[in-house]
Amino acid sequence: MYDPELLVEKLKILLEALERIPRRFTSIAIPDDFYASDAGIDQMDAICMVLIAAGEEFKNIDRKTEGQLLKRYPGIKWRGVMGVRDVLAHGYFQVNAAQLFDICENDIPTLIETVKIMIKESDYDDD
Repeated sequence: MYDPELLVEKLKILLEALERIPRRFTSIAIPDDFYASDAGIDQMDAICMVLIAAGEEFKNIDRKTEGQLLKRYPGIKWRGVMGVRDVLAHGYFQVNAAQLFDICENDIPTLIETVKIMIKESDYDDD
């Protein structure tokens, strides 16, 4: 059994972290921009750290809710969210800039909106 209040707190922390990705991605126009400068590499590093942490936390949430919470939000490819953590954590020096660009551009906005919905639909959201 999981603590619903703790779950909402974890989701809020996740949301705050995920919302950093679009800010860090604003100057990246094409995948090669990640490697074009030290600033681009720093942005890639920061984005990857958020993705690793988020993937790990979503794994924990899925385990603690016995697979019941995430499946209520089928618009997200949860296996992919959790799997990207493994790819980045275990093969960090082989980060594919094109895939990272695609994740930032296409997947992160939807994930952010879904986490907002998850928080809003909780009985423990006091905002």
